[in-house]
Amino acid sequence: MGFKCGIVGLPNVGKSTLFNALTQTAAAQAANFPFCTIEPNVGDVAVPDQRLDRLAEIGKSAKVIPTRLTFVDIAGLVAGASSGEGLGNKFLAHIREVDAIAYVLRCFEDGDVTHVAGAVDPLADAETVETELMLADLESLEKRVGALEKKIRGGDKEAKETLGLVERALVFLREGKPARLVERSSEEEKAFKALNLLTAKPVLYVCNVGEDDAASGNALSEAVAERAKAEGAEMVVISAKIEAELATLDDAERAEYLETLGLAEPGLNRLIDAGYRLLNLITFFTVGPKEARAWTVPVGTKAPKAAGVIHTDFERGFIRAQTIAYDDYVAHNGETGARDAGRARDEGKDYVVVDGDVMLFKFNV
Repeated sequence: MGFKCGIVGLPNVGKSTLFNALTQTAAAQAANFPFCTIEPNVGDVAVPDQRLDRLAEIGKSAKVIPTRLTFVDIAGLVAGASSGEGLGNKFLAHIREVDAIAYVLRCFEDGDVTHVAGAVDPLADAETVETELMLADLESLEKRVGALEKKIRGGDKEAKETLGLVERALVFLREGKPARLVERSSEEEKAFKALNLLTAKPVLYVCNVGEDDAASGNALSEAVAERAKAEGAEMVVISAKIEAELATLDDAERAEYLETLGLAEPGLNRLIDAGYRLLNLITFFTVGPKEARAWTVPVGTKAPKAAGVIHTDFERGFIRAQTIAYDDYVAHNGETGARDAGRARDEGKDYVVVDGDVMLFKFNV
């Protein structure tokens, strides 16, 4: 699995249209009125990677298995969602388990598409969404305090650590600041993550622009880009209309259409790239006659952990990993050629996986 991304936004920003296009389904009903999405929709999509296709060709692999990511489309939020307004509050729980949250923001003018707030202002929309997520987090944490205090009186040390994190997060949330700004040590990170706070998730701003602005964006998306840069978040410009059209075309037609628009690649590719940067993810590959496969791990992952992504036995009995850089694998026409050229390395437990590594794990259990 690549990563899991929750999609949130106000009604009528093109969120469901974008979800449909990205997942190439009609799972999310798209209509020009608020709250047309009344169930959380989940879509699983392959992560495009041309390197995998090339490796499969060289390795004469029978199957090509890309890594995948999951989109979770949540009902349109409005001001007051956290206290029951609209339908958004009912579905916030569905994005507590995601790795990142994409804020879909309307950055296009269209008199035929109503805006729930009466005016197109993506920064104000982002504030509304973030406020509702913060209020939901605030309510969630306040409900936990009593139970944690009871456990502490019973001598539970873990509860004491958790309560400390909860209280620090509450300070920020009550000041109108997202939980991701809470300072914590590396030792506290696991416990903090277990709180499943919506505003602790990394944010990816998705600017939905009109077709004419798809290649370069516009003044509205530029304002969002400035906000993203200031926050250390990621931002991508996408036209949901274009993505919806691309979803209906075959590969040749898609390439031709993109060229006429001045776009190098579909929005899905750019969104995935931004997500990988945001979450510090990389890809390694395994190649054989049965299959060529892509795997996703965080930057800094050591070889045994990477092996464990494939199967826990691989990590438990890890011996070594034959490793070939992608460029070397291609340049020497596969594993045998790379090995003969001295470009295949045997790496041990301390080896840190590099993006594009082609790996063969040796293990014993």
